[in-house]
Amino acid sequence: MKQSATIFILVAASPAFAAGDSFFSLANTDFVVLIAFLLFVGVLFYYKVPSLLGGLLDKRAASIQAELDEARALREEAQTLLASFERKQLEVQEQADRIVAAAKESAAEAAEQAKADLAISIERRVQAAEDQIASAEAGAVRQVRDEAIRIAVGVAGEVVAKDMKDARAASLIDEAIDTVKLKLH
Repeated sequence: MKQSATIFILVAASPAFAAGDSFFSLANTDFVVLIAFLLFVGVLFYYKVPSLLGGLLDKRAASIQAELDEARALREEAQTLLASFERKQLEVQEQADRIVAAAKESAAEAAEQAKADLAISIERRVQAAEDQIASAEAGAVRQVRDEAIRIAVGVAGEVVAKDMKDARAASLIDEAIDTVKLKLH
């Protein structure tokens, strides 16, 4: 039956039968086109092409909806990640600010400590220099005194040697010995 319908359509749709005056005649091309169109639509419905097209469109709509849902989920995930990264960036920025502030404070404290240490060091060096000067003064005074004593003893020895008698020398020696004994005991 399918073959005979196909042959009928081919014969009916041939251009030799399409010429004519009456509309419902196979000689009228408009009528032949109408019949061919109706047969074409009938064949489409017979083979359930509209339901197949509907099914394909439904499948395509379902896949598009799935892609949209997946895209929406990815977008939400991306927004969550973005918010997370923005929070982390703020936290890192705050931490960096705290580190910089702590470093400035530490540097200021280190500078103050260095100033204090320098002042103490300068004070120690000044004290050491004053001690050296005092020691040098004492040494110089001692040398001058020792030299003055040596000269005075030498001069006194010469004066005493000129004016001293033997009896007087012996009595001075005895007095010196007694003085030493008293001071030692």
